[in-house]
Amino acid sequence: MEINIVSIITLTTVFMSILKVNSLECYVCENQEDNNEKCVKTIATCVYGQDVCFTEIRWGSTPYWSQGAKKQYYVSKRCSNRTECATTRERYMSLCTHIWYQDWVCSDCCQGDRCNYYIISGIGNLKPILGLLLGGFILLRLID
Repeated sequence: MEINIVSIITLTTVFMSILKVNSLECYVCENQEDNNEKCVKTIATCVYGQDVCFTEIRWGSTPYWSQGAKKQYYVSKRCSNRTECATTRERYMSLCTHIWYQDWVCSDCCQGDRCNYYIISGIGNLKPILGLLLGGFILLRLID
């Protein structure tokens, strides 16, 4: 049986493609007070079936509520799958209000290695830079 170099290269390419498909990388953290340190430095390789990166941001007081407690952000990121992501987004969509005096939760998922670097902020699927540009444009219009 003769093995030629073309067959070896073809098999290696197929094998590497399969590994690449199953090795999505996402940023991971849980209930961090902001989107720095752990949330942008800790990366996990997702397991089989986890095909999206999940991000959730909560706004509210500390878990042990007390009157007059300061509200703050809680950021969580992890690997997920499309079904879980859709279910979670649907469940929290009505709570994603961004009203400062109410507790709220927003979540989103994205595809691609480390795509959940930025947290979501209610601008849908727009890239973070587009949100900044839009905000700058509105600010310039208000100043004029």
